[in-house]
Amino acid sequence: MKKITALFFLVLFSISCKDEGPQANTYTGNALGTTYQVKYFSSEDFNTEKALDSIFKVINTSLSTYQDDSDISRINAGAEDVVVDVHFQKVFELSKKIFKESNGYFDPTVGSLVNAYGFGPDKPLNEPDKAMLDSIRQLVGFKKVKLTDENTIQKENPNIYLDFNAIAKGYTIDVIAEYLDSKNVENYLIELGGELVAKGQNIENEADWMIAIDNPQQTEAERTLQTVLALKNRAMATSGNYRKFRVDTTTGERFVHTINPLTGEAEKSDLLSASVLAENCTLADGYATAFMALGYEKSLEMLEELENVDVYFIYADEQESMRVFTSEGFEEMLRD
Repeated sequence: MKKITALFFLVLFSISCKDEGPQANTYTGNALGTTYQVKYFSSEDFNTEKALDSIFKVINTSLSTYQDDSDISRINAGAEDVVVDVHFQKVFELSKKIFKESNGYFDPTVGSLVNAYGFGPDKPLNEPDKAMLDSIRQLVGFKKVKLTDENTIQKENPNIYLDFNAIAKGYTIDVIAEYLDSKNVENYLIELGGELVAKGQNIENEADWMIAIDNPQQTEAERTLQTVLALKNRAMATSGNYRKFRVDTTTGERFVHTINPLTGEAEKSDLLSASVLAENCTLADGYATAFMALGYEKSLEMLEELENVDVYFIYADEQESMRVFTSEGFEEMLRD
């Protein structure tokens, strides 16, 4: 009887010790027009699901162009008295930073041109005439928009259309990361629409968080991977036209269409995919978008001026062969 009792307490003690260690918590769902997954390890019990819902709601209320009563939608509709929240302010300032660093190739006011050309899934590419382009270009240029001391938005032209979707996912991930940090979580992976932030390790596997980069030549029927990297204590964002690049039927040239905000022209870009590592996901998201607009050579020039940023570029060379450029910091993280 004593042996059984001792064994019973030993089992209870083992279970208790196990329960006190960090436990895996996973949350998945839909938000910001895409899917998300949050996985973290913690010995504490807190209402993450409620926190995530609250974060997604406040971001949408501030920055969603798909929500008619959001702050940004009201501003785009002509309201001049909207006092924007801290999320809008942070995204605005970081957008201004990337706008300057990219010499205007990253531009949150380019939406009018995007709509004019008909860019998007399964949409035919339009060719606006010169008169239309000249008119639309008056609405493009982030320097024409200011955040006032009263935290309202001032536009040179009331018809200027603001769109922060190029970095909204990255920013939302950063907000979630701040929440987990506030709960003293030391190991987590946050993914939203393909953008990521990783901290610590995947304790279940006792290994780094492993992240895959898609092959831009994959087909609709089969997903193929380009490479795999170990992501730790950094953010990563990838911009590219997976399955969406075009091949010129006459020349065989492979390209993606991108808009040059400075000229208003739709140009062929030799950069098929840009994966970016940065200190936070807002910057990684924005830089990835900027690089796609810049193209391969200009992206390399911009990269030289950035600190703590690493890249993995997939591009087409002059012979239309697919090539890869990997910065030193990114190379160190590859595991393929």
